[in-house]
Amino acid sequence: MILTVTLNAALDLTYRLPRLRPHAEHRVPPAVERPGGKGLNVARVLASLGHETVATGFAGGATGDTVRALLAETSVTDEFVRITGPTRRTVAVVDDEPAGDATQLNEIGPDVTPAEWAAFDDRYAHLLRDARAVALCGSLPPGVPVGAYAHLVRAARARRVPVLLDTSGEPLRRGIAARPDVVKPNAAELAALTGATDPLRAAVAARRRGAHAVAASLGPDGMLALTPDGAWHATPPKPLPGNPTGAGDSAVAGLLSGWVEGLAWPERLARAVALSAATVAAPAAGEYDAAVYEKLLGQVRVDQL
Repeated sequence: MILTVTLNAALDLTYRLPRLRPHAEHRVPPAVERPGGKGLNVARVLASLGHETVATGFAGGATGDTVRALLAETSVTDEFVRITGPTRRTVAVVDDEPAGDATQLNEIGPDVTPAEWAAFDDRYAHLLRDARAVALCGSLPPGVPVGAYAHLVRAARARRVPVLLDTSGEPLRRGIAARPDVVKPNAAELAALTGATDPLRAAVAARRRGAHAVAASLGPDGMLALTPDGAWHATPPKPLPGNPTGAGDSAVAGLLSGWVEGLAWPERLARAVALSAATVAAPAAGEYDAAVYEKLLGQVRVDQL
């Protein structure tokens, strides 16, 4: 199975409007609700691709109950640790004009106690025994040590479980020093980590900091990968209008699924970019348009650098 970790899970709410007008009242249809947070988005896409997937992290309060109830409607196995603090909410307001841009409002997250963190650490160690790969994704809620991802990376590596890290800021800075197999920042996160604005140079610097391989999301320009086997740039045939929320998470699912299936890096990148673009075309975060994905998969261009 593939294990995904979402320490700061969320209830994702998506509203669609014909046009968002600042400082104005809007009447909207009911929000689309989904279990969210980066790792949960990854888990749902992995499961839809046919992979046995287990999701863990923290869930609490009425919001956490809703997240777990929605997760139970999927084929993802729930191994979340119950906490006292309420799981956060994230709100995406999608403006259909002119190009389907989205405004995102993300709550910070619940306070996690030392005892709750210790309970998760035990659950994670147990789940690693059966994992073929693990994805560590998203922000850290208050109370979780800033070096949490570094600790979780080291635990996975001790069991020889391939680990992908997708976070930002200080958690990324510390986590990358623990030598994850892959880091998956976007261009801005990669620049903040390394100080280099050119994605290829920044990827080189990130590998020097400890990452075995770097796969950087470049938005509509696709994805850049720098690995021990070479470097590639994968691009979609054309940018798609829609909601970009969760597109990077679908790319993670593409990379991980390709990894456990034994695909070469160019094939993993083509899958990641096609899934990412198909997610932009979907109505809610953590989903992708299967027809768009199948159409784009053979049209993604992968150039060796």
